[in-house]
Amino acid sequence: MNRRMIAEWEPQSAVLLALPRPDSDWAPYIGEILEFYEALIAAITRFERVVLVCANAKEAFRRFGNNRVLCVEMNANDTWARDFGAIAIKEGDQTALMDFEFNGWGLKFPANYDNQINAKLKARGVFGGVKLVKTGWILEGGSVESDGAGTIMTTEKCLFAPNRNAIWTKADFEGRLSRDLCAKRVLWLKNGHLENDDTDAHIDTLARFCDQNTIAFVGCDNPSDSHYEALRAMKAEILAFRKLDGTPYRFIELPMCDPIYYGGERLPATYANFLILNGAVIAPIYGVQSDEKALEVLKTVFADREIIALNASVAARQHGSIHCLTMQLPAAVKPPI
Repeated sequence: MNRRMIAEWEPQSAVLLALPRPDSDWAPYIGEILEFYEALIAAITRFERVVLVCANAKEAFRRFGNNRVLCVEMNANDTWARDFGAIAIKEGDQTALMDFEFNGWGLKFPANYDNQINAKLKARGVFGGVKLVKTGWILEGGSVESDGAGTIMTTEKCLFAPNRNAIWTKADFEGRLSRDLCAKRVLWLKNGHLENDDTDAHIDTLARFCDQNTIAFVGCDNPSDSHYEALRAMKAEILAFRKLDGTPYRFIELPMCDPIYYGGERLPATYANFLILNGAVIAPIYGVQSDEKALEVLKTVFADREIIALNASVAARQHGSIHCLTMQLPAAVKPPI
């Protein structure tokens, strides 16, 4: 049977978001992050629908809603839909949503409500007739990249990090990824990180499949930058990757974001954290000189899609960006909008 994790560039029905709450870590700049969500939702709904998890559905719809937004009222700890959201697979002609356990990136942050969101969305009919499958082990959506043809790319730092599935071996992980995400093989990265990243080097901050033949990755050409050595080692690993047929990928290097700071802390800003939509790519920018080069690179990679630049600096203050905040739902999912 043809089993595979669905690639992000395949047809989508909607994008899942969770609205930042005033009583969360977003409190010091809640106005700014909600303005960013207005721009993000407006951009997404030009191309597809939005499922918005929120504390008050009427208030959320009044500010963010249109005829392509479904506001679903339920508890949430935070906003990182990429990591608690269900991951879509295909089994023959059937689509399934895999519901992994989420524990706040190795018990760093509370996740008791976030870990229930997929089951509650299913119970309320948001996923329609698509089945939701509990896997029983911990995995975040930002930690795995799929080419849609059986290859999954990930990082050792994240999957082997304490307080997730620490006693497992690489063979254990590959077996589970094969069983639950239909992996024929796994491409592992040993190197690469961003300063002050809470995720233990999620792959979607470092390297991305853009199509079955293309890998875009973050490079650093400044020897004085603290990321230089790790990203140089990561680049060497990526350039050695080959497709299933043994031929090289098309490798695209994204620039390292010029340093941005908040409260004296360098933020883990990355241009790899873009979101692919039906007909578009929403690309993070940060109000720095390197933005222009990053957008030029993405335009060459996604020549058939509109590139929409959104300033994600406020999201970076909580150590995430556009891809981290979103989880696409495949075409087979029919939210009741």
